[in-house]
Amino acid sequence: QVLLVESGGGFVQAGESLRISCTVSGGTFSAYPMGWFRQAPGKEREFVAAINTISSNTYYGDSVKGRFTISRDNAENIVTLRMNSLKPEDTAVYYCAARRSGLGVWTTIRAYDYWGQGTQVTVSS
Repeated sequence: QVLLVESGGGFVQAGESLRISCTVSGGTFSAYPMGWFRQAPGKEREFVAAINTISSNTYYGDSVKGRFTISRDNAENIVTLRMNSLKPEDTAVYYCAARRSGLGVWTTIRAYDYWGQGTQVTVSS
């Protein structure tokens, strides 16, 4: 069974930075393309960032491009999302997701097979 556990969420002021992480267990992390999604209250879950298995390719949603950075450590089974210049509109539950296999990056919810429970990020103005 593949388990994804997010950590590092919290409450910050606008303009500050935060780093959230996702630890994967029970599978072959290095074979999984990974992604981050978020869901704000009353809104649909949206794509945030994705990274391929060897960290040679990343992709970001338009609303976070230039502010967020996704990275992974295949030795530690961790994928991290560094969030800079946070805005109140970044407030959401952030979910990490893993796809069983593939060489690229994926931006759609249905492309991913495993999901974490989410971590809350709240940005105050």
